[in-house]
Amino acid sequence: MPARDMYIYYQVAAADAAALAARVRAMQAALGHGQLKRRPAANDGLLTWMEVYTGVDDDFDRLLDTAVATARLAELTAGTRHLEIFTDLDPMECSPCA
Repeated sequence: MPARDMYIYYQVAAADAAALAARVRAMQAALGHGQLKRRPAANDGLLTWMEVYTGVDDDFDRLLDTAVATARLAELTAGTRHLEIFTDLDPMECSPCA
């Protein structure tokens, strides 16, 4: 199976942003992988954040789930974490549109 890129987005109250950033950065350092991004502006006091993990294999899901629970990220997020997975497109999978 090809390597996957995982994009996980969620919201955090602006008041909890510093605490959550510390937890996510510590978690990503322990995993040895990941980027943390956010939308530039808050909406109704909520910031949208995204964790990015590129080139991960199937086992990474389990590792990440454990790391998220250990870091207690749910305590500081507003709502659920949404996961999107992408893989590179094989050039042979699609032909150009005519």
